[in-house]
Amino acid sequence: MSGWLTTPAFLLCAAILVVLVIRTALVIRSEKDQPRGSAPGKGDHVIDANYNSGLGGQPGEFRVPRDPQEYARRFVPKNRR
Repeated sequence: MSGWLTTPAFLLCAAILVVLVIRTALVIRSEKDQPRGSAPGKGDHVIDANYNSGLGGQPGEFRVPRDPQEYARRFVPKNRR
């Protein structure tokens, strides 16, 4: 029963799993105190969204306002308060 625990494939998988767990813990710890998102302000964030399938592409650009109130207004229909 314990013979499969000492096989090279199992030991390799276990070593990879240990490395992944340690790396994940280090990344989470290093990013713990960083703020999420972006600071509010004036102007727009410009998001470049290019799609390329290998045969051609679809270039695109999205503009997202930095002001939270302006961002929210874009989701409310014009006829609402």
